[in-house]
Amino acid sequence: MKLELRGVSARVKDKEILKDFSLTVNSGEIHAIMGPNGTGKSTLSNVILGNEKYSLTKGDILVDEKSILSLTTDERARKGIFLAMQSPISIEGVKNSELIKTALSSRGEHPNLLEFMKDIKKAFTDLNLDTNMMNRSINLGFSGGERKKNEIVQLKLLKPKCIILDELDSGLDVDSLKLACQNILDYYHEKKDVSIIIITHYPKILSYLKPDYVHMMMNGSIVKTGTLDLAYEIEKNGYHSINDVGDISHVE
Repeated sequence: MKLELRGVSARVKDKEILKDFSLTVNSGEIHAIMGPNGTGKSTLSNVILGNEKYSLTKGDILVDEKSILSLTTDERARKGIFLAMQSPISIEGVKNSELIKTALSSRGEHPNLLEFMKDIKKAFTDLNLDTNMMNRSINLGFSGGERKKNEIVQLKLLKPKCIILDELDSGLDVDSLKLACQNILDYYHEKKDVSIIIITHYPKILSYLKPDYVHMMMNGSIVKTGTLDLAYEIEKNGYHSINDVGDISHVE
């Protein structure tokens, strides 16, 4: 899936967060976005998914050359955009398995029950999670790391075309992060045409997922684009000390 943001500006209430933000993530590409707190990284993921709390005041968002601005959040999700949330919420009374089955049904997919149970058990096992969790309420009583890995379980079953990872690495220890990234990579290599956006503060997750591009975001827009080396430079020197910041805000 090709995802494009063309000159997007967005605000929350009276505060403008994204400012003429442009980015193209082609099918099969992995992009990372790094930036200080408050620069708009999580706002970006919410705007892509059409969160009604955020007002898009300028620009366009396109999937495979077609605008998705008129689509609701659930319609964008059904098109294949998946957000692994920074802080996954718990939903009492709704089982993990029921959530995934309902999401598949909303796309007109009705997998064989035995095959579905086999697939979901494997997904939990692959993430080193107790398979009994699939019959528990979504994230209820889960640790922070279990909530993050539960997001990857959903990813593996829903098979999205565009994946947004919003600070997946927060709350995961080193072993769990490596395991989560390996599951993402296995899916990515299997599908081949999946696009991925990684939002993070740290290069560790990038050393596993190996993005094609790393973007530095400041004050609501991309100010510099490079390779994985840019992530290590940011870690070493910080955002504000990096010299020669160019305006490379659109990557084809």
